[in-house]
Amino acid sequence: MSETALFQRTELPRPDVTVEQAANLLEIHYGLRGDVSELGSQQDRNFLLRAGGQAFVLKICRGDYALAELEAQNAALRHLAAKPDAPRVPLPLPSLSGGEIVEAELDGQACHVRLLEFLEGEVLTRRKHLPVETVEAMGAISARMTLALGDFDHPGLERDLQWDLRHAGPVALHLLTSVTDQKRRDDVAKAMIVAMRHLKPLTGELRVQATHHDITDDNVLARPDAAGRLIPTAVIDFGDLVKSWLVADLAMTCAALLHHADGDPFYVLPAIRAFNALNPLTQAERQALWPLIVSRAAVLVASSEQQLAIDPDNDYIRGNVEHEREIFTVATSVPFSVMEAAILSATGFEWPVERPVLGRLLPDVEPASVTLTDLSTLSPDFLEDDWADPQIDWKLLAKAAGVTGFAATRYGECRLSYTRLLSPQPPATFALHVDACLPAGTRAAAPFDCVLTRTSQHIILQSETLALHVHGLECELEEGASLAAGEDLGRIAGAEGSVGGLRLQLCNDLDLVPPLFARPDHAEAWARVCLSPAALFGVDLDAPADDAADLLARRKAHFASPQKHYFADPPRIERGFREHLFDMTGRSYLDMVNNVATVGHGHPRLAAAAWRQWSLLNTNSRFHYGAVAEFSERLAALAPEGLDTVFFVNSGSEAVDLAIRLAWAATGRRNVVSLLEAYHGWTVASDAVSTSLADNPRALETRPDWVHPVLSPNSFRGVHRGADCAGAYAGAVREKLKELADGNAPLAAFIAESVYGNAGGVLLPPGYLQQVYADVRAAGGLCIADEVQVGYGRLGHVFWGFEEQGVVPDIITIAKGMGNGQPIGAVITSRAIAEAFEQDGYFFSSSGASPVSCAIGMAVLDIMRDEALQDNARDVGDYLRDRLVELSEYHPLAGAVHGMGLYLGLELVRDRQTLEPAREETAAICRRLLDFGVIMQPTGDHLNVLKIKPPLCLSYESANYFVQMLDRVLSEGW
Repeated sequence: MSETALFQRTELPRPDVTVEQAANLLEIHYGLRGDVSELGSQQDRNFLLRAGGQAFVLKICRGDYALAELEAQNAALRHLAAKPDAPRVPLPLPSLSGGEIVEAELDGQACHVRLLEFLEGEVLTRRKHLPVETVEAMGAISARMTLALGDFDHPGLERDLQWDLRHAGPVALHLLTSVTDQKRRDDVAKAMIVAMRHLKPLTGELRVQATHHDITDDNVLARPDAAGRLIPTAVIDFGDLVKSWLVADLAMTCAALLHHADGDPFYVLPAIRAFNALNPLTQAERQALWPLIVSRAAVLVASSEQQLAIDPDNDYIRGNVEHEREIFTVATSVPFSVMEAAILSATGFEWPVERPVLGRLLPDVEPASVTLTDLSTLSPDFLEDDWADPQIDWKLLAKAAGVTGFAATRYGECRLSYTRLLSPQPPATFALHVDACLPAGTRAAAPFDCVLTRTSQHIILQSETLALHVHGLECELEEGASLAAGEDLGRIAGAEGSVGGLRLQLCNDLDLVPPLFARPDHAEAWARVCLSPAALFGVDLDAPADDAADLLARRKAHFASPQKHYFADPPRIERGFREHLFDMTGRSYLDMVNNVATVGHGHPRLAAAAWRQWSLLNTNSRFHYGAVAEFSERLAALAPEGLDTVFFVNSGSEAVDLAIRLAWAATGRRNVVSLLEAYHGWTVASDAVSTSLADNPRALETRPDWVHPVLSPNSFRGVHRGADCAGAYAGAVREKLKELADGNAPLAAFIAESVYGNAGGVLLPPGYLQQVYADVRAAGGLCIADEVQVGYGRLGHVFWGFEEQGVVPDIITIAKGMGNGQPIGAVITSRAIAEAFEQDGYFFSSSGASPVSCAIGMAVLDIMRDEALQDNARDVGDYLRDRLVELSEYHPLAGAVHGMGLYLGLELVRDRQTLEPAREETAAICRRLLDFGVIMQPTGDHLNVLKIKPPLCLSYESANYFVQMLDRVLSEGW
């Protein structure tokens, strides 16, 4: 290949063609007229024609380009169209003269003109976030293209092309002269040198065939799936078709994906896995892939700089230049060795089980004397939130060493001390090193034959294959000193009699200054490069692996399947503090759904109350003890006058069940009126009055004859809408009561949540319960307020949900938050109703009124009072609601904000007029929020409402973070 010809081509601008000239060409050569507009391109001119319900693409390139190249592209399109498993492609169309390529002259410029079909679809470039399904589909479509082109050949494939990655080295070097930013020029040059060094020994083993060479987010067309995720189905723009390395096609695709990666180079691994599943890569191709991706990124950056210098008015290039710089930044943010390991693992490489042979670094230390310090999520040594102390690791190490003489951290442990609250990305918590505290002056010896080098911070012992980075050692040896295994190296630094600190890191990439920690989702690859230094101590320092998949399989094997878990691939949550949850990788999550944890997670006062009472006594309420009397008294004091008698149970379901039985006993009747779309529990009676289709798809078919559901008073999407619909909905209840009376089916009770919790916190229409309660009582029935989800201070402005409606029920049910997770619920009613139940026998609950449950319940009330949590629910809840309303003003999917205080719902709809539920989108949005460290779940019969019910200690900072992440998901995609 002539490099001169190649470089000349890199310097060609686009042909100068106006929209009017394009329209002229269309009419003269193709007999077509219509609306013409320009499409973007780097070195060609492309125009879209829409005419008579049809659409076409006019492609114009410089006459300098060989006809054979264009003929090869047309032949490839026809070849692919005949392949059943190939991606969709546009076909070339003949001109009026019958040819597929027209030679034209425009203002003295020789040009080649072609017309292609226009394929409908959306390109991916402007979608900031592409979900894993799209990333996988990009890899798959790239593989399908290479398979379909595997048997295609044409003379026009042998061409001089600046994008051909076989020539990336000389092309990048030539283009660097156009990069005016000195740092960028240096970065590109350094990256290309390293990439070429990795590629050179592999190039002879790379397969060569016809390649598209530009399957990028610009050149695939996608269609949305049910959840709105774009799935590529077609490939366009064959302008870079060339015979080149097969793996280069995948490199092009992966490079393009990096500007969607949010800074994470591992983001492309699903595409690589998908490609490899269809068209398996050879070992050489796996090893060459990342250097080729870096090469592509470097050429993109340099080429854009040059093209802007040649063609400064090219909006297409100007619009892409930041993307291309981001691609380069991400591609060069991680060592080649690490990404090679990641790619090998992703494509099924079977790693040999081997460890380097190492001697003991501290030969005078008995391995049995080494104490390992636990810094994981489950560590008992962390108290309250002291894991947030920047010095906690060394404090705990020093404390342990003070007892045993020698304490060390564990390699590969995900340290909770390195978590980051409210972080969109998982923090780097996986330890790639070991820290130790041991007596100062302890002798150290070279663990292998090595050469010593120094930095300003530490020494490095380097062999042909390993580098040991050592901090905390007093070493008098000179730079460049050679040591044999076992030779004295130095002493642990520190004054005699004191405790010294040692840090060790073992690495098989000799050019790398390794980080101390890696992200857990990147850890497998990093651990292939930064090895365990356990052998240096002669003791197993490796943290036990957390096999989340195995644990989930064990759960599924023995935990009954109707007991569901959040998310298809759930994080393993093992710790909490306030509104934050922590998984075993040290990742923190903002808990926005847990209305059980009223006062937050891990509250020290709750733990102390539970511990104290457990250490004294726990039994059932048939024994006489003080806690049950005091707690009953305090609950009765919170209820309206006349509701002064308390039953304790184990759960909300049992509370509702008991409330219904109380109504039966007090009235001597059986019939209960409930609301459609409601959920009240899982016991026989509470399930009977639950009609939520989301919780039970057969709910309406399986109601017993004593349950009579009525229209749900949903003023947003119900039959009657708006602020003045209370009368219409109350009328539906009145009709049902008349129907029961006429059918000689007297009413026992009416049950409803005071705020429509299961529908996403929809407030009942003003005055609804006032009318309904009056009609129910006139019919001889009792009014049951289910406050399990919405009451107990959660609404902020009122303690009980029924207060918002200005009514007083006959029976109140509560649970969940009253025990902050302890199994406790209660029914509060009048003495007369309670005593009527005695005709059916006595009642007790084994754990509902136990001393421990009562102690915890009272501690919850104390904390709510002392920390003003109801006020916080009001203030932060109102602020959060306002932010969500603001969000809905510029995101059409956000149809309505429901609720008050810290029981809110954001209803997502595809159309604000028809209110078509965005069910699939809601599920996908919840999954995307999980990626950002936010726990969120859908609710409602259509599962299209985000149920927002966090602990009442939610801070303004956390509320802001939730809205920011939700805004980001709605803006970037899911």
